Amino acid sequence: MSRSDRAPRQRSRQVALQALFACDFANQQQAGGEIGIEELFERVAQNFDLPAGARDFALKLVCGTTSELSNIDDLLAANATNWKISRMAVVDRNVLRLGIYELTQTDTPVSVILDEAIQLARRFGGESSPGFVNGVLDAVAKQVGKRLEPDAEASRESGRGVG
Repeated sequence: MSRSDRAPRQRSRQVALQALFACDFANQQQAGGEIGIEELFERVAQNFDLPAGARDFALKLVCGTTSELSNIDDLLAANATNWKISRMAVVDRNVLRLGIYELTQTDTPVSVILDEAIQLARRFGGESSPGFVNGVLDAVAKQVGKRLEPDAEASRESGRGVG
């Protein structure tokens, strides 16, 4: 997949992350019930110029992540050694949830999922976010039986990064 082909999906993941972040934040702040995820997605997505396919992909990621949240959080808790989910930075928690959803529910290559999650963590998270996200997602990938492609693994080990 060329870099230009990946751009709409990168933007989809950025919008999905922002919608998941907004949902997480809104549900923590709201005492009397949760805001519907599709309504929240629409509020976030209206601020972005996404092609229809990218918008659909972002919505699929958000709805899929929220519908599988219990299973995702179980995997996250099992692989984020010494970290409680509730104590994680909101950005990191939602980048990880999005990555775990893609690892477990899509056929996206592991190297793409890791690279995209690290990029999201680098862009929206703190200084230590990329390494934390990489370590947790790598552990989840191993637990669910997914492996990096040989070229991507060699690239990561040499320090050049994935992608």
